[in-house]
Amino acid sequence: MLALLLTGSTAAAQQPQLPAREQQQRQVVVPSGPNDPVPEVRVAAKVTTWLRFNAPIDKASLEVEGRATRFKLVDPGEYTLALEVAVEPGPGEKLGVRVRYKEAGSPAYATLALVSHPTWVDKELEVVRRPRTVEALEARLAHVEAELVALKAQCARSGLPNLAFSGLLDSKNVRARPFWGKAAPGHKSGLVPGKGIGYRATHWGMVVFRVRNLPGQSAWAPGTARLTSTKGTSVKVLSVHMEKPQLEAGESALVAVLVEPPVSTERLFQLELVDAEGGRLLPMTEVEF
Repeated sequence: MLALLLTGSTAAAQQPQLPAREQQQRQVVVPSGPNDPVPEVRVAAKVTTWLRFNAPIDKASLEVEGRATRFKLVDPGEYTLALEVAVEPGPGEKLGVRVRYKEAGSPAYATLALVSHPTWVDKELEVVRRPRTVEALEARLAHVEAELVALKAQCARSGLPNLAFSGLLDSKNVRARPFWGKAAPGHKSGLVPGKGIGYRATHWGMVVFRVRNLPGQSAWAPGTARLTSTKGTSVKVLSVHMEKPQLEAGESALVAVLVEPPVSTERLFQLELVDAEGGRLLPMTEVEF
């Protein structure tokens, strides 16, 4: 039990059925002192909440109250934390989350409180640490530059000739399944998925589908993706590509998500595609490959 916060009662194992809640994207600032209020994160069962930090976090330091019994998903990354509760916090209850930043600075930890809300749930939450030092900005720039170099090298290796040279392209067990991408109910990203094809081979897998950016929306480009089966089995995503640098309002383009082949024989998957800025999420269901 974390000693950071928190008060509240233990939620009952059986919870009443709550109405569908509107998903939100917003920003919070981590407290810089012991007397500052702890930001609240509104969570809900069957909804993955993405916390996106503006500085790298130490995954090994992550503390989540009730992690073993109250959560279906706790997935930390270098700049992200994906959470999905199996048992929601009860009325007045708060579940503490604390993680240490890798970079020196103040505050050293990000501290948050998970709560439930009758009408809202946080789908995307930007967790801001202020102030950002010159050293932190330089470290972030170095990280982005290293990612760019790695992506350029990955793109150079991803052509069909290189795929053949690598031995990954063979005629055995290559399957292609068409599907029609469906956006998850209630999403408001302004992006519409379309027709797609899922490819699965012995050594690789790929999902290719069309995305349309609706009129009146800002430009969009894919950043990261998360693929899970309908049973909750994760699939490792290797890279995300789009046939043009970005989608302007009213445009459409093909997006390709390269993955490792799933171990299981499951066919239906859910795909969450997040833009390069981490702000616009396209959740897709009934992805088949």
